[in-house]
Amino acid sequence: MAQVSMYCTGVCPYCTMAERLLKRKGVEIIEKIRVDLDPPKMAEMMEKTGRRTVPQIYIDDFHVGGFDDLSALDQEGKLEPLLA
Repeated sequence: MAQVSMYCTGVCPYCTMAERLLKRKGVEIIEKIRVDLDPPKMAEMMEKTGRRTVPQIYIDDFHVGGFDDLSALDQEGKLEPLLA
């Protein structure tokens, strides 16, 4: 199983939806990087991804993007191969 990490906040509904989708796909461990609790991590996220919104999801070293991007990958049948 691939390693999944997600930049997130504690009150983001899209972060929660992303986590639910990943868990439905069999992901047991998601490394959550809380940008609301650690402001330097927000700067790190913006530098790495070029985006300001959460969630920002990585599967191994592949930047998926946000929840909409994750959901689109799932709809296209491309999410499960990334997670394998």
